Amino acid sequence: MEDFKQSADQILQAIGGKENIVSATHCVTRLRLVLVDEKEVDKEVLENIDVVKGSFSVNGQFQVIIGQGLVEKVFKQFTALAGVAESSKEATKEVASKKLHPLQRAVKTLADIFIPILPAIVTAGLLMGINNIMTAQNIFYTGKSFIDVHQNWADLASIINLIANTAFVFLPGLIGWSAVNRFGGSPLLGIVLGLMLVHPDLLNAWGYGNAQQEGAIPTWHLFGLDIEKVGYQGQVLPVLAASYLLAQIEKFLKKRIPDAFQLLTVAPIALLVTGFISFIIIGPITFMIGNWITDGVVGIFKAVPALGGLIYGGVYGPLVITGMHHTFLAVDLQLIGSTGTTFLWPMLALSNIAQGSAAFAMMFINRRDEKLKGLSLTTSISAWLGITEPAMFGVNLRYKYPFISAIIGSSIAGMFITINKVKALSIGVGGLPAFFSIVTENWGPFFIGMLIALIIPFVLTLIFAKFKKRQA
Repeated sequence: MEDFKQSADQILQAIGGKENIVSATHCVTRLRLVLVDEKEVDKEVLENIDVVKGSFSVNGQFQVIIGQGLVEKVFKQFTALAGVAESSKEATKEVASKKLHPLQRAVKTLADIFIPILPAIVTAGLLMGINNIMTAQNIFYTGKSFIDVHQNWADLASIINLIANTAFVFLPGLIGWSAVNRFGGSPLLGIVLGLMLVHPDLLNAWGYGNAQQEGAIPTWHLFGLDIEKVGYQGQVLPVLAASYLLAQIEKFLKKRIPDAFQLLTVAPIALLVTGFISFIIIGPITFMIGNWITDGVVGIFKAVPALGGLIYGGVYGPLVITGMHHTFLAVDLQLIGSTGTTFLWPMLALSNIAQGSAAFAMMFINRRDEKLKGLSLTTSISAWLGITEPAMFGVNLRYKYPFISAIIGSSIAGMFITINKVKALSIGVGGLPAFFSIVTENWGPFFIGMLIALIIPFVLTLIFAKFKKRQA
């Protein structure tokens, strides 16, 4: 316990003392602090403390990486020494958000909406990958799938497919729950709103194009308006906009309706008004905007695939530093909902692998530094399994040249798989297990892309390290 107290005291002094703390909490691996002035932090001293594996600032929070299990023990001593009570994660986020400019707030809002539903989406992606392996031809048998040869497994594959597709078919329900909660409304009403937008009585959004060509789109006739009875399966923008409106209407009504009548009035009025506006205005407009975004992104990558892959493969790592990478999750989901696949997400997976490879190379550069060796190994494994922040902030950005090496490797890998039209059926684990989510016909070029992302950052990091030693 004395060791943890000493470590906590060292951290406290390195971040500028207790006078520099506004709010403090922790997650599974990190201290999450809101500071008065982050310029007061002595990062060199901080990162030389034994228990500290790295630090970084994002979305108004200064985060100190300590590790699973240890962080709770250090945090307990830290709060006692600093004389501050533990804040809730929500309160800390709220305090931190006040220090952000409008663009950062918008990005943070998207992150707050999509991060809570990621486990469901990633799980669905992995299960879809398993179903894909069982049903695709030429994996185990030439010209046949696994279930063609072993038909007793067909029903199992069908059940897996049903479970996997649920998260995507009812995606607006997940987004509605998370978005309305983020905007300050009732999460339960958000679920109802999202499911309302994909009700079975509505024309399936994926069949809208065919129905439009045949002139067979069902409609409602209300107050002289012809409203198309179209669902928004797989769509992101309609439910985001509708969720914001629902939360605002709910908050407005709760302030003005007596408590005794709220149960019978607030939810029905909020859902009824939001529903009408969603089907009349929000749905058609955002559906059109979503298609424009999809067509625009697809058009750019079709016109210059090599350049698009090179740029996106390279910029994804820097986007993680700013937190803006969360905005592309919405784009990926929109692409999947509109086209059935996404060509952006495979580059994300390769970027994570590249960051892990660069961090792993640091194990072999200064073998006498046991702390660096241990940190490089654990963070590289984390990155290869889809969590890159420890590797990026704990190792790569600290030494700079590993980060540059990772960007170069990721760019080349991104260019290669884009030229070869690699696509993912869903969002999955963004690291070495990513191939489960890739269309099976694209496995060959994707595995080559993985090798590029593993080898080039590793080799470049070693070369840059030798060059720096010669200069020194």
